[in-house]
Amino acid sequence: MRQRWWLWSLVSLAAFAAAIYFYRQQHVKTPGTHASKNVVENRYVDPSVCVDCHPTIAETYRKTGMARSFSRPTTANTIGEIKNPVAFYHKPSGSYFTVAERNGRFYQRRYQIGFDGKETNSIEKEIHFVLGSGNHARAFLSRTERNTLIELPLAWYGEKNGYWAMNPAYDRPDHPSFTRAITHGCMFCHNGIPDEAVENQRSGAEAVFPERLPEGIDCQRCHGPGGKHVDLAESAAKVEEVRQAVVNPSHLNADRQVEVCMQCHLETTSFRLPNSIARFNRAPFSYQPGEPLGDFVLHFDEAPGFGHEDKFEIAGAAYRLRRSACFMKSEGRLGCTTCHNPHDIPRGEQATGHYTNVCRQCHSTGQHTKSGDCIGCHMPKRRTDDAVHVVMTDHYIQRRRPARDLLAPVAERRETDENGYRGPVVLYYPSSIQGPDRDLYLAVAQVSQKSNLNQGIQDLRAAIDKHRPDHIEFYLHLADAWKDSGKLDESLPIYEEAVRREPKSPVALQRLGFALRSAGQSARGAEVLKQALSVDARDAASWHQLGLVYLDQGSPSEALSAFQKAVEVDPDLFEAHNSIGGIWLESGKLTQAEPAFREAIRIRPDYAEAHSNLANVLASTNRFEEARYHFETAFQFKPDFAPAHFNYAVALSKMNRFAEAQRQMEIALKLDPNFRQAQEALQILKSR
Repeated sequence: MRQRWWLWSLVSLAAFAAAIYFYRQQHVKTPGTHASKNVVENRYVDPSVCVDCHPTIAETYRKTGMARSFSRPTTANTIGEIKNPVAFYHKPSGSYFTVAERNGRFYQRRYQIGFDGKETNSIEKEIHFVLGSGNHARAFLSRTERNTLIELPLAWYGEKNGYWAMNPAYDRPDHPSFTRAITHGCMFCHNGIPDEAVENQRSGAEAVFPERLPEGIDCQRCHGPGGKHVDLAESAAKVEEVRQAVVNPSHLNADRQVEVCMQCHLETTSFRLPNSIARFNRAPFSYQPGEPLGDFVLHFDEAPGFGHEDKFEIAGAAYRLRRSACFMKSEGRLGCTTCHNPHDIPRGEQATGHYTNVCRQCHSTGQHTKSGDCIGCHMPKRRTDDAVHVVMTDHYIQRRRPARDLLAPVAERRETDENGYRGPVVLYYPSSIQGPDRDLYLAVAQVSQKSNLNQGIQDLRAAIDKHRPDHIEFYLHLADAWKDSGKLDESLPIYEEAVRREPKSPVALQRLGFALRSAGQSARGAEVLKQALSVDARDAASWHQLGLVYLDQGSPSEALSAFQKAVEVDPDLFEAHNSIGGIWLESGKLTQAEPAFREAIRIRPDYAEAHSNLANVLASTNRFEEARYHFETAFQFKPDFAPAHFNYAVALSKMNRFAEAQRQMEIALKLDPNFRQAQEALQILKSR
């Protein structure tokens, strides 16, 4: 009755992260190309050179939140005081977090209290960067050996004079732990433009960042690359020629001007939709001020009437402003810079007076409250829906302040397949697009995060048949959608078509290889995954999947080698550690299986499969109480885990606890009525 229960739910988190990244941040086939003919080729320069000619602006700008959006860790922006080390207990996950400084370097650590009452599952990562100015929040990033960046779980929030709490989507028992990857999309809106290698800009590539990163959003995010501007300034060029070599947003028309801000502040939602799709012919950092934003990225929204009209999220200031009657009736006269000088942000009473005076430019009927604070009533501060520890100004200008308590604490919303948005996805910005792009991108928006899957599949299939697009991303989205709908037989030829069009695309080869394995075509799957690895040998997810294919083929030694290679490439790929443990468990080498399972749990304490597998080892070595602890932990994180209930029943039977064993076997069958081994075992238990 020995079965590979440990294989049932091995879905690679790295593959999932790569897929989410692919959905949200697509790249060009030839990195660095631009869709807009009006964008002048130029180069980015070290922003420190701007100080020589613009010292006053540089001095005020460095104090703004944008300038402080990304930085190296210091005592001030990381732990506050060395004498008071940071300690935080997260009750939902039973985890303790500390932040400490040692010899000028900063670290975030997590540990738990295990079965024996002692510290367990300890993991520590160095803090290499601080993301966020601290006006509202700071997150902490660690650089991996592969030069990827991960977000660490514990964050600092500015509300109530500052406090520690979990990052968004971490305030739950099962959270990403120390494995959430920073994508190009994260970097795009939180920092200046990195000097990224061409090979890292290809479609679907993992976000690998250069050693040297900008530290904060600099002048060039709003003014465009400054290389030519600096060269001309250092030459004998005329003043007007120097000025024209860089973008001055105030000289742009109203649409192009507000788009400079909207490139980062137009997020319709951070929940599943998608909120935007970068055009497939664009590199991740190729937008330049002055070009139409829609040439770079398309923004989408939920359809009206689904109850999402009043959503208020952290990166949606422009989205909220655009709902305002003031904005809509201004015919372009009201924009972000009407109120905000990006070079110098007022604070306190100065800010109140400044913004009130801006309102009075149009509303000169006089003061109608004692305070005279227009913003406090018509643009009140409010707690955001997606980052529940953040309070910020609502840029939806309303006639009357909402009656409810806008600052009341709220629980973090846990989005699942069951409660996520399921409905049409509509184009939000630009308001319309023409030609084949309209059919293709709108259809991709329906399927990319399964919001409108069935209709989207039909729309995308029809659009591809009609327009036969060059970019393989359209084909990959359609293939993924068929797979997500449970129709692998429909997805396989579409994946094959993507590979035919781009035989060297790592993401196309990886997706095809994964799908072939799921379809039971192990020989072809192995062939394709080897092709993917010949293109990119640093793809840990493909190494792991190749190992699973070898297992399907009955080659455990080759599988073990592939799993070990996956761990070598990415030591935090917890699924691969679990798979290594599974090989040893299958071969009866329990002393080797146990540390592999414990390592998977150390990396991801919510990993139910590894807890169940470790419990099997413990039960087999007469450590039943500890085995029980891990079985029950597995059920906590995965209540519908039928194989774990089966294995728990087997362990209970060995302890002669037959009544309990029968109850667990019945649960397994309730969860999976077709579980043949559980059916047979239950009959044996009942016959005793």
